[in-house]
Amino acid sequence: MRWSPRRSARAGFSLLELVIAMAVAAVLATALAIPLASQLQLARASEARRQLDEARDALLGFASAHGRLPCPAINASRGEEAFAPGGDAGNGRCADFHGGFLPGATLGLAPLDDAGFVRDPWQTPANRVRYAVHGATVNGVDRALTRANGMQAATLSGLGGAPHYLFVCATGEGAGPGGCGPAANQLTRRAAFVLVSAGPNAALAPAPGSEEALNLDGDASFVARDATAQGFDDVVHWASINSMIHRMVSAGRLP
Repeated sequence: MRWSPRRSARAGFSLLELVIAMAVAAVLATALAIPLASQLQLARASEARRQLDEARDALLGFASAHGRLPCPAINASRGEEAFAPGGDAGNGRCADFHGGFLPGATLGLAPLDDAGFVRDPWQTPANRVRYAVHGATVNGVDRALTRANGMQAATLSGLGGAPHYLFVCATGEGAGPGGCGPAANQLTRRAAFVLVSAGPNAALAPAPGSEEALNLDGDASFVARDATAQGFDDVVHWASINSMIHRMVSAGRLP
């Protein structure tokens, strides 16, 4: 077979085309991977919101059945509600009112991790769903929301007239143990309980003073907002005292 410059040129051109095609394919694959990753995060955030809605309904159902909200779980309680020493359902003394976890085992939720906790869709050990409940005195009744029939003892008007419950803030600016700072920053001051999913960055310790750190500092104020470039990606839900009252009235627990 005789060598042909034309055949050699065609072969070289085909090889060049192949290299270009592979390069274009690599660029397209990289471009597509970013939107796919974003879509996955959006899907997980949507699932986290659904999960927190389900948990909120389970907590309201527990209150309807037992006349009180459960205490948060702690690390040692394996997903069961945790009482302080000397505490029980009768006096509502929780081990940790604001810095604990959703008591998934007590509520009968599934699935649970090996330690009995509910994890959000990012599924790392740091992604256990957090739960805080108002533990202060209401109308002269200590721990009215977590003690058996405490809400009934506080009375319907007393529950509705309490000056505040847990605070949920639209921004961390000015937020602290006593509230959200300026009134414009306040989403509510009447949350009976708050649920927090720590989102995709749960395994990273939040910067001191950051909005995510405010959701972990164990006080009565929380931040709920859209994700930000500064790293805030928590998903936060709550139930107002009005929602609690409505459910308790419907269940015959109030007035």
